[in-house]
Amino acid sequence: MNHQPPDITRRDFVRAASCSICLTGTSGLCSALKKMLRPSIAHASNPPEHGSVKEVMYYKKLEGLKIECGICPKKCRISDLERGYCGNKENRGGTYYSLVHSRPCAIHVDPVEKKPLFHYLPSTMAFSIATAGCNFECRFCQNWRIAQYRPEQIQSSFTPPEKIIRMSIEKNAPTIAYTYSEPVVFYGYMFDCAKMGRLKGVGSIMISNGFINEKPLAELCKYLTAVKIDLKGFTDKFYKDQCSGELEPVLNTLRVLKRTGIWFEIVVLIIPTLNDSPAEIKNMCRWIAENLGKDVPLHFSRFHPMYKIRNLPPTPLKTLETCLAIAANAGLHYVYLGNIPGHPAESTYCPGCSRVVIRRIGYSIVENKIREGKCSECGHPIPGVWKQPGSLAL
Repeated sequence: MNHQPPDITRRDFVRAASCSICLTGTSGLCSALKKMLRPSIAHASNPPEHGSVKEVMYYKKLEGLKIECGICPKKCRISDLERGYCGNKENRGGTYYSLVHSRPCAIHVDPVEKKPLFHYLPSTMAFSIATAGCNFECRFCQNWRIAQYRPEQIQSSFTPPEKIIRMSIEKNAPTIAYTYSEPVVFYGYMFDCAKMGRLKGVGSIMISNGFINEKPLAELCKYLTAVKIDLKGFTDKFYKDQCSGELEPVLNTLRVLKRTGIWFEIVVLIIPTLNDSPAEIKNMCRWIAENLGKDVPLHFSRFHPMYKIRNLPPTPLKTLETCLAIAANAGLHYVYLGNIPGHPAESTYCPGCSRVVIRRIGYSIVENKIREGKCSECGHPIPGVWKQPGSLAL
């Protein structure tokens, strides 16, 4: 399923509307907007009997029919008939509803290495789903035609959790991946799929920016089998200017993941001149080693011009190899370079004997010498998820 939404984005529309306010005044514009948007929203959100409109799991009710969302650190306060920053949840009479539960706009089957997860069930497939919406607006977003649109701007199909589980099994995919956009903003759908999947022996991995509150994250981790976090950079300025986000909540998410014991990996997209300074990379690697341990896999990925950043070149190989050296000097054991097929740093090396234990070219596994979670040459443990997690008795 790969649909082409309209050319105008929801945030471009809001910006245009803001300009119109300055020119025409608020009262006439608000009336026009309500007439323009409400029929479209109602049409896209219904019919409720199809299960796509469900109450949000984490929020609190306030006076005057307002609510405060409790899923992510933005903590949006939303008036009646309005939506939060992510655009896929709506306050209706003081009750907060998701408009995308069971409404994926993208369904694909991908190698798990594409996520990328390199220490999780190598050579297996991930049944990948996404809905519209995101709680960031990264200027370098690769999937902006999903992440930066509202549900009514993208075609979707009613696919409830039980069907997702069934399709995953039929496709011989031992794992469901919540990916492409930002799964935090379709939390309820992800939660229901992950919980139901574990009953059937199907794992779940969240591919996320990590901008989520601690309570919903901890509850979700009971049913996930792995997490990949996109660490956008390591300064507040980068998060604010390039992502409309914050760094510290993401760092807290990483701490929570470490504390829960769930398997997780980190990816950093290295963007020339924006987050590639050796000092920043050194601070990042030191923090990872001290707070998360030296065994967490760290992927440095090559940037290509995309979305709103088209004036910068692809990341030079030398820059990525500098990041690799800095991470190695910080003592990190598993450091990878992404989007450079054929580079030696795509492969996994044993910290004990330095031999290749998993040889990769792109998303393909050429050789796997891990046996029962250990290097077959020297017996050194290689942390990860090497066999399918069993079913949970809920």
